[in-house]
Amino acid sequence: QVQLVESGGGLVQPGDSLRLSCAASGRAFGTYGMGWFRQTPGKEREFVAAINWSGDNIKYTNPVKGRFTISRDNTKRTVYLQMNSLKPEDTAVYYCAAASSGLEHVFPRSYDYWGQGTQVTVSS
Repeated sequence: QVQLVESGGGLVQPGDSLRLSCAASGRAFGTYGMGWFRQTPGKEREFVAAINWSGDNIKYTNPVKGRFTISRDNTKRTVYLQMNSLKPEDTAVYYCAAASSGLEHVFPRSYDYWGQGTQVTVSS
């Protein structure tokens, strides 16, 4: 069993940066693949970034490539999403998720555990 708690969201202006954190409980964190997804009202949850258990394999959705960076610290049981050059279209609730397969999945159905989400609002 893994419990995930996101933090770091907030209201920022276009061009600003934010770093989201997702802290996990459980000793098996280092074996899980981790992903970040986002969702806006009326839309399906959208893949943002994912990282495998070791951090060797990473995937991003095209709109965030070059602006967002996913990373993990297994000693701290935490995964991060560094978001730079934020745009209004990045506004969403951001969720982290854990996959027991250990892989960097892009589909929500591949994840076993989810956090409660953190709101990111980019507005001038």
